[in-house]
Amino acid sequence: MEKIPMTALGLERLEKELKTLKTTDRPNIIAAIAEARAHGDLSENAEYSAAKEKQSFIEGRIQELEAVISRAEVIDIGSLTHEHVSFGARVTVVDEESEEEITYQIVGDYEADITRGLVSTSAPIARALIGKKKGHSVEVLTPKGERFYEILHVEYK
Repeated sequence: MEKIPMTALGLERLEKELKTLKTTDRPNIIAAIAEARAHGDLSENAEYSAAKEKQSFIEGRIQELEAVISRAEVIDIGSLTHEHVSFGARVTVVDEESEEEITYQIVGDYEADITRGLVSTSAPIARALIGKKKGHSVEVLTPKGERFYEILHVEYK
């Protein structure tokens, strides 16, 4: 099986989500199903159907997280000290048109969260940045068209 690169923090978040699903969400949905069953006819019981659907989602997510965690390969970002952008790098760029500065960290697919500035290695911005270094300009094709960014800072921590 192929290993999944991940930061230590990303693995910790996935393990925390898995624990919550197993210790809180799963027991709560089992109780909700039992309560809905007590209401009688299951064929016309919307509460029961909704609870079973939620249970299916929870069980699927548990299986997915267990598979990802078992294949996770934690990359020690602190040991990386090169100038070029690669996995784990925290990169500050400036949009050459709007002059807006943005900081991204390049992470694995399963820990990406754009609201936290965590972009997947498969995201267009990450693919454009990887291999470049401070001072380089990159072109990124976005749904809103071409964007040009200059790399201001690259760090690993």
